[in-house]
Amino acid sequence: QVQLVESGGGLVQPGGSLRLSCAASGFTFNKYGLSWYRQAPGKQRELVALITRDGITNYLDSVRGRFTISRDNVKNAVYLQMNSLKPEDTAVYYCHILLGMSHWGQGTQVTVAS
Repeated sequence: QVQLVESGGGLVQPGGSLRLSCAASGFTFNKYGLSWYRQAPGKQRELVALITRDGITNYLDSVRGRFTISRDNVKNAVYLQMNSLKPEDTAVYYCHILLGMSHWGQGTQVTVAS
């Protein structure tokens, strides 16, 4: 079955960087787009970045220019490089694929605080 396992979250100071990873299995990875979502306390889950199977990317306006989504079709993984982090980036970050239905990872906590 589809499995998505996120890693790489943590506590970082404002202006710092983190790289999130999502290891995927249970489907033909190179045939599908994937995305990263985040959910802050008391807020709705929002789409942060997506990458198509052809490598086309798109971003939430508030992270464009700071975050970069990428994929490795050999390792079956998708990444989110986050630079110039701000306190408002604090959230649980989830990997997502729409494959018949939505599939989510367990999430990884990112906390940006001094």
